[in-house]
Amino acid sequence: MLFLNPFNKHDNFDTSRVVIPLEGANHHHEDGSEGRFTVEMLRAEIESDLQSGGVDSAYDRKSKVINRAIQDIGMGKYQWELFVLCGFGWLADNLWLQGVALTLTPLASEFGVSSDNVRYTTLALFTGLCIGASFWGTASDVVGRRLAFNCTLFLAGVFGLASGGGPNWIGTCALYACVGLGVGGNLPVDGALFLEFLPFASGNLLTLLSVFWPVGQLISSLIAWAFIPNFSCPSSGAGSMSCNLTGGQKPCCSREDNMGWRYFILTIGAFTFVMFICRFFFFHLYESPKFLLSRGRQAEAVAVVHCIAHKNNAETWLTMEVLDKIGGLSEVVQDEKLGTVEIVKRSLSRFSADRIGPLFRGRRLAFSTVLIWFMWTTIGMGYPLFNAFLPQYLSNSGGDTPTSTNIVYRNYVITSVVGVPGSILACYTVEIKHIGRKGTMAIATAISGVFLFLFTTSTNADVQLVFSSLEALFQNIMYGVLYAYTPEVFPAPNRGTGTGIASFLNRVAGLCAPIVAVHAGQANPVAPIYAAGGLFLAAFVAMCLLPIETRGKQSL
Repeated sequence: MLFLNPFNKHDNFDTSRVVIPLEGANHHHEDGSEGRFTVEMLRAEIESDLQSGGVDSAYDRKSKVINRAIQDIGMGKYQWELFVLCGFGWLADNLWLQGVALTLTPLASEFGVSSDNVRYTTLALFTGLCIGASFWGTASDVVGRRLAFNCTLFLAGVFGLASGGGPNWIGTCALYACVGLGVGGNLPVDGALFLEFLPFASGNLLTLLSVFWPVGQLISSLIAWAFIPNFSCPSSGAGSMSCNLTGGQKPCCSREDNMGWRYFILTIGAFTFVMFICRFFFFHLYESPKFLLSRGRQAEAVAVVHCIAHKNNAETWLTMEVLDKIGGLSEVVQDEKLGTVEIVKRSLSRFSADRIGPLFRGRRLAFSTVLIWFMWTTIGMGYPLFNAFLPQYLSNSGGDTPTSTNIVYRNYVITSVVGVPGSILACYTVEIKHIGRKGTMAIATAISGVFLFLFTTSTNADVQLVFSSLEALFQNIMYGVLYAYTPEVFPAPNRGTGTGIASFLNRVAGLCAPIVAVHAGQANPVAPIYAAGGLFLAAFVAMCLLPIETRGKQSL
C-alpha cells in the first residue's frame, strides 16, 4: 500500500518476534563495545548516570532505561526516514525566511511601497513565526510531538499557496504571517522529536539535520533566480523604483507585468505542501516514548520501542517489567471524562511557570538556560538584519549604479551554495575532543561577525560576494550546532518548552529587526550590518561562558 493510515497508533505484529530477555541480550556500550546485560548491571548504570546528573525520579530512571533500549536497537530504517522528514522542517523554515526576503523588491514595485518601508514585510512573517514558535513548542509537550509534527507543514503549505494570490501589500503581509504560524513550530518540534528517537552513538546526526537549513535557502534562491528576473517589471530590477511614490500615486507596475514573485511563491508553497503529504501519508510517525512516559502512558511508550525495533528489523529487551524493576511500579491514573471547556482550561493551565521552573533546577542548568536564551535572542536579531535584506544590500553594491537583477539573484545563489557545507562541517567538528559543541559554536559565531564587518568595507559586487559567501558558511556551522546543542541541554519533559521559548525569543528579536533596519538604514545604509556583526560577537561571548558541554552525553 502506498498510503498508510496516519491515525493508527501502532503497527500490528507479534511482539514476541522482537522482544528478547534482558539477561543474555547484547548491550552496546558508549565506547562501542558489546557485552551481556543483567537487571543488576542496568540498575547500576542508571544510578551512576543519575548521580552524575543530579536528578533522580521515577521518570528519570525510566527515561534512562528507554535511552538504553533505543541505543541497543541502534540506528535503523525508522530513524533515517525520520531524519529526512524532520529535515523538511528545517528546510521549510529557511525556504520561507529567504523566500520573503527575495520578494521585497518586486513587492515594492507592484504595490508602490518604498524600498525602506517594504522591509516591514518581514515584520509580518516574524509575527507569525513568534506565535508559531511559542505555541507549537509548548503544545508539543501538552498534546504530543505527533500532532504538532504534522500540523506545522500543513499550515505553511496552505497559506504559502494562498500568498501567491496576495491582492495588495497588506493582504500579502497577512498571508505571510499565517505562513509563519506553521513554519515557526518546525524547529522546536522537529528537533526535540528527532533527538528522542536517536541512539546515543548517533547524537551528532541532530547537528547534521541542520544541513537542510541552507538547502532551503539554496532552493529558494534558485527558484527566485528562475522567475523574478524574467517575469518582473523593469523598475523592480535594481531594487529602486523609477516612479513617484507620493500619496495617491498608482503602483509602479501592474500585476500582469510583475508575476515573477507570484510564480516563485506559488512554487515554494506547492513544494511545502508536498513535504507535508510525504510526512502525513507516506510515513507512520510514532509518538515520542519519553513524552508518553512523562504522561504516565508507560504501556504505550514500551509499545513504541517495540515498533521501532520491528521497523528496524532488530530486537529489544524493553518490557513493562524491566521498567518497573528499575523505576518503580507504574502509577494508576484514572482520567474522568471532561467537557470541552474543562479540557481547554486544563490544557491552558499547563502553560505556566510549572513547566518553566524545571529549566532552572540547579545552578548549572539555570545558568545554561539564561545563556542559551540570550544567544537565541541576539542571533535572532543579527541574522535577519543581514540575511533578510541581503538581496537589497547586493543590489546596492555598485553605489550609484545599482546591480542588475540577474546579477543580484545569481550572487545570492552563489552565497547559498557556499553556505551548504557549513552544517556538514559542523557535524564533524562537534565531536572533536577539545572543541565540541561549545567550541564549534563560539569559533563559527566570532568568524561570522568578523565577515559581516568586512562586508561593509567595499562597494565592489565581487568583494561583497566573497564576504557574504564566507559569512554564510560559518553562519551555518554556528546554526547547525546551536540547533543541536539547545535541546540536548534541556530534560525531555520540558524540552519542547525550553526550545520553544528559545525559538520564541529568536523570533521576537527577528520581529524587531525590520524596525531597526528601516530606521538605522535611513541614517546609514550599512548601519544594520554593523548591528548584526555586534550582536554576533555578543553571542560569541555568551557561548564562551556556557557551563555545559553536551558532547558525549545523552539527554534525559
